[in-house]
Formats: sequence, C-alpha cells, structure tokens
Amino acid sequence: MRRDNSLQIRNSKFETRNRVGGFALYEVLIGVAIFALGVLALGRAVENCLNASTLNAEEEAVRQMLSNRMAEIQAAPGLPDRGKEFKINSGYGVVKLVQKSGPAELVEPNNTRLNGINLVTLTAQWERGGSSQSKQIKFYVYRPG
Repeated sequence: MRRDNSLQIRNSKFETRNRVGGFALYEVLIGVAIFALGVLALGRAVENCLNASTLNAEEEAVRQMLSNRMAEIQAAPGLPDRGKEFKINSGYGVVKLVQKSGPAELVEPNNTRLNGINLVTLTAQWERGGSSQSKQIKFYVYRPG
C-alpha cells in the first residue's frame, strides 16, 4: 500500500507542476498583451497632448496678432480706418486680419449723445485642417473732435 500511495502522490505533484507551468505561459501572454495595450494608450495620449499644444500655440499667435493691432490702433493719432485688411504669416499659415470701424453711437441715460467714440472690430480668420477658424475682439477708441 505504501508504494501505491507514494506513486499517487508523485503523479499528482507531476500533474500539478505541468498545470502551473501552462498557466504561467498564459499569465505571461496576458501580461504582455496588457502591457502592449498600455503602451498604445500612452502613445495615443502623448499624441493628443502634442496636438493640443500645437493648437494652443497657434491660437496664442492669433491672439497676439489681434492684441498688437489693437495697440497700434489705440496709439495712432486720428480716427481708426473704417475698413482695412491684412494678411499675416503666423508660422502656422496665413491669417487674414480684418479691421472695421465706425461711430459707436452711444447715448447717455438722459439722451445725450457721446461723440468721438468709435467701435473697432478686429477679426482674425485662418484655416486649420481644412476648416475655417476665427477670433474677434471689439473695443472702443476715443478721439476728441
């Protein structure tokens, strides 16, 4: 009887070792698959960050153009031009800057008209990935007359 029991114990240990070895291979394959998916997801996230950074830099360049033109208009003597158009190379493509100006026609609560104040509208238009983009600012310029 002893021999049979010891033989059975040895056989069960052998079978257990084979099963564990097989499971280890599956565990490694699953681990590699999860790692590969993680690397792919990380690569996609980095790509999205780079795209967002590029778009942010492009919009910052456009905001800077609008700000610079506004400062030029405010510093210039005399009334702003009624209509003007500029094409500026931003490094991200050509930006069309459209300037429109006219009397603001502001009225006080007691119906007194405020003269010498012009409303200036600056619009930047550009293309990004085949779609049209634009940003606009409006501001007042006072020139006593």
